[in-house]
Amino acid sequence: MLARGLIAASAAILFLLGSAHLLYTYWGPKLLPRDVGLIEAMQRTQLRLTAETTVWRAWIGFNASHSLCAILFGLIYGYLALAQPELLFRSLYLQAVGLGLLLAFVVLAKLYWFSIPFMGVGLALACYVGGLVGARV
Repeated sequence: MLARGLIAASAAILFLLGSAHLLYTYWGPKLLPRDVGLIEAMQRTQLRLTAETTVWRAWIGFNASHSLCAILFGLIYGYLALAQPELLFRSLYLQAVGLGLLLAFVVLAKLYWFSIPFMGVGLALACYVGGLVGARV
């Protein structure tokens, strides 16, 4: 039961972080550059990859898709931990995918983000690993 709770806690942390990030992507100034001139430049600058979008639209899209990834992790692993624990704890594949994603988020948070998401994904990783270890004992 503890293992299920730890995995569910890990999933809840990612779900909450992803939801907050999605909210901040579309509402409020938290994910906006402080320099208004930069926002204007991003809105009028196209990517070299394609003229079909701007840096600004790509910025919004990347933030939204990043949020959706964290939300999806939370929904899937929360469901598995609470409703289908035997499937999760018998599948090395599902366990490895979850672990890999959380490890990648920790590395990205350390390299590119800031302290709050780093601590959040670090805690989610610790809960997840604790749940995997707890399921084995």
